[in-house]
Amino acid sequence: MKTLLIIPAYNEEQSIGGVIEDIREHCPETDILVIDDGSADATGKTAQSLGVTVITLPFNLGIGAAVQAGYHYAERNGYDIAVQFDGDGQHRADQVKNLLKPIEKGDADICVGSRFLSRGAYEAEVARLIAIRILSRSISFLVGQKITDPTSGFRAVNRTVIRFFSHFYPDDYPEPESLVLLHKAGLRLSEVPVLMEKRLIGTSSITLLRGLYYMVKVLLAIMIDMIKEVPGR
Repeated sequence: MKTLLIIPAYNEEQSIGGVIEDIREHCPETDILVIDDGSADATGKTAQSLGVTVITLPFNLGIGAAVQAGYHYAERNGYDIAVQFDGDGQHRADQVKNLLKPIEKGDADICVGSRFLSRGAYEAEVARLIAIRILSRSISFLVGQKITDPTSGFRAVNRTVIRFFSHFYPDDYPEPESLVLLHKAGLRLSEVPVLMEKRLIGTSSITLLRGLYYMVKVLLAIMIDMIKEVPGR
């Protein structure tokens, strides 16, 4: 199947080269698209120098708009599968095959890589972990199945979801919101265990208060999503 890896990147000059090298080593048959989300550094130029396709946004639009630009590209160019892959070095290209299996077999429309299903348990900050667990229980209840890692941006989707996301994608909290929206649209969700790394450059700015604040805002956004009109298949 024709597969595209979508890498949203904002000021990832120091890590983007290693990310691209990792993908080429473990996923040589996939195409790579970097969305330079108005970076102030040389993220886009670095990616271009490595020979991958780069879409440069005129200014920083945020993760939702950057990822949706990737889905627009995937739809226009006839890709069967798209994989979201972070530009900060947290996602491992050797785990992509785990995401692709349910999609290639036709068992799911979206497959999310969960940090919390694998044996090598991912060590998250306490604030982040508390927020993820509360969101996990809330979203699991809403979609009627267990979702362990609702904030994971490491995911693969089929052509139906590519088309859906190209026209209808959340702006503020895309990972957890998109799961609820896809469920409302009658699409099939799945999770598989994956291993992830800590980001290569920089540290998290999430404190306990910020984590709780994020969780409350996401829950409010999801409540609004539940009453929205969402297009079906």
